[in-house]
Amino acid sequence: MNKIEEKLIGVIGEVIKEEFDYVPDAGVIMIEIPKDSSNGDYSTNIAMRLTKILKKKPQDIAAVLKEGILKKAEEVSSIEIAGPGFINFRINRTTLGDVINTVKKQGADYGKSDAGKGEHVLVEYVSANPTGILHLGHARGAAWGDSTCRLLKAAGYDTLREYYVNDAGNQMNMLALSINARYRESFGLDFVLPEDGYHGEDVKNIALKIKEVDGDKWLKESEETTLAYFKEEGKRLEMERIRNDLDYYRCEFDSWISEESFTKSGKVEEVLQKMIDMDLTYEKDGALWFRSSKYGDDKDRVLRKSDGFYTYLTPDIANHIYKFERGYTKLVNLWGADHHGYVPRMKAAIEAMGYPAGSLEVDIVQMVRLVENGVEVKMSKRTGNAVTIRELCDDIGVDCTRYFFLSKALDTHFDFDLTLARTQSNENPVYYVQYAYARICSVLRQAPSIKDQDKYVLLNDEKEVDLLKHINEYTAVIADAALTRSPNKLCNYIQKLAQYFHSFYASCKIIDKENEALTNERLALLEATRIVLKNSLDYLGITAPEKM
Repeated sequence: MNKIEEKLIGVIGEVIKEEFDYVPDAGVIMIEIPKDSSNGDYSTNIAMRLTKILKKKPQDIAAVLKEGILKKAEEVSSIEIAGPGFINFRINRTTLGDVINTVKKQGADYGKSDAGKGEHVLVEYVSANPTGILHLGHARGAAWGDSTCRLLKAAGYDTLREYYVNDAGNQMNMLALSINARYRESFGLDFVLPEDGYHGEDVKNIALKIKEVDGDKWLKESEETTLAYFKEEGKRLEMERIRNDLDYYRCEFDSWISEESFTKSGKVEEVLQKMIDMDLTYEKDGALWFRSSKYGDDKDRVLRKSDGFYTYLTPDIANHIYKFERGYTKLVNLWGADHHGYVPRMKAAIEAMGYPAGSLEVDIVQMVRLVENGVEVKMSKRTGNAVTIRELCDDIGVDCTRYFFLSKALDTHFDFDLTLARTQSNENPVYYVQYAYARICSVLRQAPSIKDQDKYVLLNDEKEVDLLKHINEYTAVIADAALTRSPNKLCNYIQKLAQYFHSFYASCKIIDKENEALTNERLALLEATRIVLKNSLDYLGITAPEKM
């Protein structure tokens, strides 16, 4: 909510109390921008919402409110009552123009707020096993998690970005066996590639790198020593690739937590013992079970199997408890669609351990289909495997890859249109926005320097007003996109901002040598628009090119 809307809601509430001796509940008074600007700058339906409560006709309520609001709100230049009782406001142009100086003064900080009030939020995303290359599913979650964290920080949340390295468990043993098979293959020896192992080109390349450095050294060592080395070296090289790909993709992390080191520290045993002491577990068939059904799960879950090994759930519970112990009060996980059934059991564990219900929220990353010329693309043209993040970025660019993934809600299945992504025209949404930014920069390079002024009173054209109102909404959009963890809302916002700019550019003569005062105000409006576009693209992890 922007300052104009806050002022209108406050004044409307005061008038209702004074004239009708009634105090509306929070959220009842709503202000919106009419789709048709001929209906005013802002509008409210409060008169209709109060009809049953006050037992009066909405038009009569609106008439009373109109008189009271005009006396109290100097920002309002006129009010019209429309239809069944809509109250439409026109804001004086000086008030609307004030946003220009606000934007210019705050610059890169415009849009930031303290809406999050410093809440400690830990966001875990990607967290792919170090056993292969990052692919499309990871790409969507990586862009979303990174942009979400940028927005959370802008909205005043104390945010940590975390990657949980799944480097314990049988998958790491399978990686070691797979590397060993490829290593032996490189010497022309017999080899057995595990059926459940990893058959990708990356594993072959790791084996060849080891051969290049160590020669046939690992043919002479014991199997135990060899597999132990291949496991560690394989993990190191896979994580190095993952980090490089994420850096290339502009995804940042503040913390990398290793499941293996976490387990070796004794943290898992510590948490498990606490669950036993709290009577959250029981023994059955030689296994240790968690009473998760008592806390909303559809059935109880095994924590320790009859062979003494932990299930995947046990270290995951310990990991989440460790997040709380570090002072974070809100945990957010981005998990793939195949983890949907895992959510209730993790929430059950957190609640059972005494943490508030709702302190863990999980955003499910739905599936992505890559489409080219209307046909699904399932395999990489280069490797014959699933298309990777790096391959996609090399094809269409990091900007386009991130924007396309961020433009659609995370919980919807998504067809990624490669044909559209390669198009250098206004049909391509990221091109449309970046071209708006480049066009503004081009005008400002050719324009006279912008003179500072206290008030902007000449921006009365409908296209100018649309831009001013939309810029004025920006801080509220950032706060809402952060609260709902929805970067797509920011994509929607800047698409509309670019649309308003292109319309303004086509309609209004920006540099008019015969009207320096109007030229200065329009250039200042352009500068404010440029700043908002730049800030928005930064939150999305996308570049703002000054030339195209």
